[in-house]
Amino acid sequence: MTRKDVPGEPFDFRFERDGSSYLAAGPSGRLVRLTAAEFAALASGSAREGSPLFGRLAAAGLLRGRLDLEDAVGGLAGLSSGASEGPGLHILVLTLRCNHACVYCRATASGGGGMMSRGTALRAVETAFQSPSRKLTLEFQGGEALLNWPALKAAVGRAKDLNRRAGKDLALSVVTNLSLMDEEKFAWLVGEGVSVCTSLDGPAALHDANRRWAGGSSHAKAVHWLKRFMAAAARDGRRDALPSALMTTTRLSLKDPRGIVEEYRALGLGGIFLRPLSPIGYAGGAWPEIGYGPEEFLSFYRTALKRVMEINLSGERFVERNAALLARKLLRREDPNYLDLRSPCGAAIGQLAYNWDGDVYTCDEGRMTAACGDPFFRLGSVRGNSYRELLTAPAARVCAMASCLENQPYCARCVFKPFCGVCPVHNYSVQGSPWGDIPSGGWCALQKGLFKEVFSLLERPRSRGVIEGWLEGRDA
Repeated sequence: MTRKDVPGEPFDFRFERDGSSYLAAGPSGRLVRLTAAEFAALASGSAREGSPLFGRLAAAGLLRGRLDLEDAVGGLAGLSSGASEGPGLHILVLTLRCNHACVYCRATASGGGGMMSRGTALRAVETAFQSPSRKLTLEFQGGEALLNWPALKAAVGRAKDLNRRAGKDLALSVVTNLSLMDEEKFAWLVGEGVSVCTSLDGPAALHDANRRWAGGSSHAKAVHWLKRFMAAAARDGRRDALPSALMTTTRLSLKDPRGIVEEYRALGLGGIFLRPLSPIGYAGGAWPEIGYGPEEFLSFYRTALKRVMEINLSGERFVERNAALLARKLLRREDPNYLDLRSPCGAAIGQLAYNWDGDVYTCDEGRMTAACGDPFFRLGSVRGNSYRELLTAPAARVCAMASCLENQPYCARCVFKPFCGVCPVHNYSVQGSPWGDIPSGGWCALQKGLFKEVFSLLERPRSRGVIEGWLEGRDA
């Protein structure tokens, strides 16, 4: 009997048991849930032609004789579209100094590290503009970025000058705790179109416990200026200028998932990105005090996401951005430009991080590893290396190879392979190797749990409708 005589013969598929059912996906990036009996029919090639099951399997690209090659190629192209664009995110660390003492960060007012000089800032911007990416984001970080206001202003000016010729889709952003914001800086940032991102870990007690500031309540300062920037964006009718806030989940955060959601809701931020803490850099050393396991975060996430869905089902739009970016992959087979979940990942080929001294790293996580004494992910320097040399440095090649899921035996057969990615810096920090031991690491358990949680929502008509609505808006 030849292959064409077996209509239900399965094509190359991956599967994962989920309770009493199975999740299955082919290379085209379409995920389906099957009962045990349906899965047995898929595996044995016994699905009857013309049956509803046969139609579902064919539509998902799981049957050899019913492959839609155009659909498969389109899905793969969409999910991997960012791999060939060049670094679009360029993080300039203007200083390691800070006026806060956050529990998950090593930056301090008296800590090591100087200020990025004006010349280094300009060289970093010029290096960024050598990327072929048509979309370019320059993100200014610290420490506390506002401590180096002259370098920030110089870098913004140089970027705008270069873009008059380059014509890129340029976005400028500063990450700040907002405690040093004043009227002059506020007016300049609004006038220059530099968006603001701050940390907001939740209600005041939680935020102030995580983000300690000798000057008073870091929460009060952040909220005050968030409201000012929101009002300015509304006044000017510029949704692209709305400020954003990011929360970091510590062990203390796990106690109040609903309260954290309500804090973001009360401030009118329109959504929240529920993201886990990563054991990289200083946070890795402090992990026994502030860290947790994958299942602890997933329990927190489920409770918070349940509250988010309740808010949306009551008629109020409120986006959970982690679910939105995973849904964009699962539903639309699109790359949402989330560099941690690419194959290969975004290290060097999707982002570059420029330290205050001009050293360049594969990513901000690689820079944080160097801040703790290990420069494994250093690519070179803006003063001593060309753009080509930076992107072809050994660390860049290692990250690309280690995060390409075809090179990860466990990942290569995983049902979530079309949508997922691995972080070589995470593997290196936790397991001592950029390749890591994926099945025994927390990264895998965490990502699988998140994908399963979001996919289960997409299987329910009402929650799927909510999430599809998110994907139509700016917030996702």
